[in-house]
Amino acid sequence: MSAATTRSRTPDRLCAEAVDLARAAAEEAAAPGVVGEHVGLETEGDRVVTHFFECKELGYRGWRWAVTVARASRAKIVTLDEVVLLPGPDALLAPEWVPWSERLRPGDMGPGDLLPTDAEDLRLEPGYAGEDEPLPNAAVSEEMAELVEAEDAEVTAGTPANLPAVPTRGSIAAVAEELGMRRARVLSRYGLHVAADRWEESYGAKTPMAQAAPATCVSCGFLQPIGGSLGQAFGVCANEFSPADGHVVSLAYGCGGHSEAAVMPKPPVPPPPVIDETRVDPFPLRPSPDSGSVPAVADEDTAELGHS
Repeated sequence: MSAATTRSRTPDRLCAEAVDLARAAAEEAAAPGVVGEHVGLETEGDRVVTHFFECKELGYRGWRWAVTVARASRAKIVTLDEVVLLPGPDALLAPEWVPWSERLRPGDMGPGDLLPTDAEDLRLEPGYAGEDEPLPNAAVSEEMAELVEAEDAEVTAGTPANLPAVPTRGSIAAVAEELGMRRARVLSRYGLHVAADRWEESYGAKTPMAQAAPATCVSCGFLQPIGGSLGQAFGVCANEFSPADGHVVSLAYGCGGHSEAAVMPKPPVPPPPVIDETRVDPFPLRPSPDSGSVPAVADEDTAELGHS
């Protein structure tokens, strides 16, 4: 170990004793009552020492006021270098910053927000390749130009590629424009798989609603088919009473609002009572004399037998 290294690790005596100077500087930079006790010092170099003071500011647990003092060579006056607030070993720190593109979650974007996509987004791929590159069988392709130059060199003024007005009808961009597919980028295979996995997780066959459904969406009349390759496995629900109304659902999904669910039978309704109001049925208050098997006998005759 060299002598310079030894001197740099040994704190300067005058700088180490300048605790009052360091405290005064820290109290001047901080609010009253925020600077706490002196908790140590650290040698920064030859005649350069940093004093640490406890920070009592709310929300800054474990932070320290760091005051650096220095002394010129052969000088007896210690001067102030800087005052900063630094985190200690057990300081309460904010979480590591994460870029917004990694913090964004579905549903975070609101009205007026813009979500720019990365140029190298794996979910997208070019919608058409070679805007200025014609198809091989186009009139302006290199192969056709060479053929025309070889066979009709004396008929035309030059190859179609060298004409003043080069026809662009055969270019890929023109064809894409005619077919309505002139988009700069479209979903890649990776983007399709990611979307399918996300939709399958939300409205797929493994959800509790689909497990208890009477049938799947593939046979439901409320399913609206979609185009493209995803239409082989997904559709849009159009049942307003379904929990998946307006969402992309898997054909294996299902709910209780299936169009072909069993119809509950109606309870039987008894016929209305028939009342004949033109006829009166007599209801005697006492039975007729000849209605029973015992002849009617006067009470006086049965009194001697002890009957009441």
